Amino acid sequence: MGASRAQKLSSIQKQVLSLYKGFLRTARFKAPENQAHIESLVSAEFRKNAQSIDRKNFLHIEYLLRRGKKQLDQLKTVDSVRLSSNDVELSDNQKQ
Repeated sequence: MGASRAQKLSSIQKQVLSLYKGFLRTARFKAPENQAHIESLVSAEFRKNAQSIDRKNFLHIEYLLRRGKKQLDQLKTVDSVRLSSNDVELSDNQKQ
């Protein structure tokens, strides 16, 4: 009944949602303890940004999208283990 009245998502909202889902999908391929860390960090970061950033501040949102896509690409690499709030921490093999 209410589904027909639901607002359609804007292009930028779709990108944010896609990025969020991408992080969660990628987390599934990591070790369980890392998966929980990634999921909680991603959820907290997205929630924090949703509350603190004005929805009309497109430049900042687009910047965060670009930064998030880079972090997601790093997380997808085989050797990446964990996601920190600033970057992806690499396994011992990659640090050498």
